[in-house]
Amino acid sequence: MIPVSRPCVGQEELQAVGEVFATGWLGLGATTAAFEQALQERLGVPHVVAVNTGTSALHLALLGFGIGAGDEVLVPSLTFAASVQAILATGAAPVFCESHEATLLLDVEDAARRITPRTRAIMPVHYCGQACDMDTLQALARTHDLRIIEDAAHAFGSTFRGRAIGSFGDATCFSFDPIKTITCGEGGAVTLTDNAIAERMRHIRLLGIDRDTWQRSKHQRSWYYEVTAPGFRYHMPNFCAAIGLVQLRRVDAAIARRRDICRRYDDAFRGLASVQPLAVDYAETAPHLYIVRVPAERRDRFMAFLGERGVGTGIHYIANHLQPYFAPFATEPLPRTDALWRQIVSLPLFTDLTDEQVRAVIEAVAAFDRAAEPTVSVDSVSSATTGSA
Repeated sequence: MIPVSRPCVGQEELQAVGEVFATGWLGLGATTAAFEQALQERLGVPHVVAVNTGTSALHLALLGFGIGAGDEVLVPSLTFAASVQAILATGAAPVFCESHEATLLLDVEDAARRITPRTRAIMPVHYCGQACDMDTLQALARTHDLRIIEDAAHAFGSTFRGRAIGSFGDATCFSFDPIKTITCGEGGAVTLTDNAIAERMRHIRLLGIDRDTWQRSKHQRSWYYEVTAPGFRYHMPNFCAAIGLVQLRRVDAAIARRRDICRRYDDAFRGLASVQPLAVDYAETAPHLYIVRVPAERRDRFMAFLGERGVGTGIHYIANHLQPYFAPFATEPLPRTDALWRQIVSLPLFTDLTDEQVRAVIEAVAAFDRAAEPTVSVDSVSSATTGSA
């Protein structure tokens, strides 16, 4: 079975982890600092706070800007549950918004209609790696005095108008979990420009302690410390950062390979009646997922058909406003998202996907299209269901 995603690591990463093991210092330390510095240079930002997961990055960013009980945060319903859980963890309430049909990116106009006096922030999700319209988002944020907390879990290496994602919003949150474009095994990071908030995030990252363990070790492991703020154990350890440093050296090649695969898929699927690729600008996108839309009544058959031919598929994601724990926050209808999530299917995309495997995926999709009975297009089904094209 060709999987939808797979970690792409090897001997270099293993050697880097071994070197950290040899030092005896596995936790937060010099390697983590080196990884943060490398990210700063790559993204052109003054501050990077490396953490243990992408979810921690989102939670930390929200806390750093004082988002909490009584506040509302705008977020697309069509995203991973981590986006919503991070908002709820602060005590704030998620306000679910619609996504565009062609791209699955946040519909900023719809988000603007959902702003209330309690709205404090907007969390755009750079879905599949493609950047949201940051110009429009920043204009909206200025008009309503909102913070922009970008969920860029999919988008390391992507740009908007030639500028790196990670250098726009008040804070940008990345994920480096096993299947991302670069991985730390597990990890995440927050990028930001504000000195005081960056320092606050570093305190929160390490249980609200004023000086991290690495700094204390340089002063003969002084036993003295002070807890000056609420905090969590969110820091990235050295051995995870070591993996990230190796991956970072290869990220441009990884992005190029993923773009090549996506373009080959697009060329092969363009014109098929049964599947519709998303509209993606690969010149600026570091692709994380490759998603097609299939008429909802055919999606299960499509996934089963590919599975029988050794091609894995996935769904990214079930709309969050339909999840039992999140449903109480879904106070306004989301008809477009209701239709979209029932149409989307993820196809295999990872850096080590071979040309032979790419051909196998393409042939399986084409075979389904040849076998499918005539039907209306995905757009026609969506328009009939949602009232919008």
